[in-house]
Amino acid sequence: MARYQSMRSLALVLSLLAPFAGAAPAALAQKEKNKDSDQDVMSRERNVKTEKTKIFQKWLNEDVSYIITDEERRAYKKLRTDEEREQFIEQFWRRRDPDPDTETNEYLEEHYERIAYANQNFASGIPGWKTDRGRIYIMYGAPHEKETHPTGGQYDRPSYHGGGSTTTYPFEVWFYRHLPGVGSGVEIEFVDPTGTGEYRIARSPDDKDAMLNIPGAGLTLNEQLGMSNKSDRLVNRGAFGYSGPGAREQDSPFTRMQLLTDLQRPPQVNSVLENSLVTSSTGALEDSALDVSARVDFFRASDERVMTALTVQTDNRDLQFKDIGGVQTARLNIYGRVMSVSGRRVTSFEDPVVTTATVEELVDAKDRKSVYQRVLPLPPGTYKVDLLIRDINSATQQIKQIGFTVPKYDPTKLSASTLVLAVKLQSLGEQLPGMFTIGPHKVIPNV
Repeated sequence: MARYQSMRSLALVLSLLAPFAGAAPAALAQKEKNKDSDQDVMSRERNVKTEKTKIFQKWLNEDVSYIITDEERRAYKKLRTDEEREQFIEQFWRRRDPDPDTETNEYLEEHYERIAYANQNFASGIPGWKTDRGRIYIMYGAPHEKETHPTGGQYDRPSYHGGGSTTTYPFEVWFYRHLPGVGSGVEIEFVDPTGTGEYRIARSPDDKDAMLNIPGAGLTLNEQLGMSNKSDRLVNRGAFGYSGPGAREQDSPFTRMQLLTDLQRPPQVNSVLENSLVTSSTGALEDSALDVSARVDFFRASDERVMTALTVQTDNRDLQFKDIGGVQTARLNIYGRVMSVSGRRVTSFEDPVVTTATVEELVDAKDRKSVYQRVLPLPPGTYKVDLLIRDINSATQQIKQIGFTVPKYDPTKLSASTLVLAVKLQSLGEQLPGMFTIGPHKVIPNV
């Protein structure tokens, strides 16, 4: 009996311990799960980088798909790092800035406002920016005049389209007084033949004619008089079915096809700085032009890339300071264009430079200098850089043209980067890398 009680007590103890015995593997499994979660958290950085790359893909394929040139697209696809892409995008918008002397890039702001307007007003089962109306609006903005027929219906043709009455699909006609690179008096017609709200660019005025393929309906005046028939419009078209008095050259098939081809090209890039650079470099500069010094330094980054540092320096006494909010401020605009020996543009950049001082500090500030630096990754070769330095306050400017050869560093031989005589040398510490950064140090060269 005692042995029976002992065995019963042992069984009870084992039954009580059973839940805890199963808890150990469960706790271990939970620990492993937490460990996996920790690993997921640690891998988030990689996901962020992937997401960032998707942002750059969206910028190329959506944001600027209509306005980026073929040359720019090819150059962008050759970039390998996000830092290079960010620099490219910055230069992309600066090239299109209509007024580089202001802090706001009006073109950039207008471009994204147009995309928002297109998505809000032209969507039709697909985003508005993908439609024909959205594309034209994003590229050229709102038309100067617009004729709308949102429901189609009865329509009296103008005389230059043959006259007569017909029934049309919904359509719109946009008129631009002038489009750079396209022409003057540009008329673009959009037709919605499916009734879904997706208007498409018309290849001829007959595209909007709902009676085109119905015998005896929607005839032009010539067709009513028996001087032509609908088959002439479909087969030979002439001036789109009408070649009598009042016919317009812009309605001929060849002219219309040329217009559609021109509208496929990206708009011309704003060339304010380019024109200023060409005009200034071919003409005489003012006697009061800025006194500017510049130098080029080279630092090896890899076997194929050399970090080329362009440094520009000017005396503050040559700058005009203006009182802005109680602070004496001088503003420079520096534009650079790097060209290869063959005359091909390699890259361009444009940056504002601001120097400030209080009224008490102004006298001492004018005895100092202002220094600017731009670092460009370039492959070995011979180049020329054209620099346009402009004082925004006084409108004086200077042109600097510098030829230089980026060295090719042999990986099998010991070689040195440029020897830099520094005005100031300090450790970056917790500062983020920026202008004048060489490795972990900030080096301001003595130009």
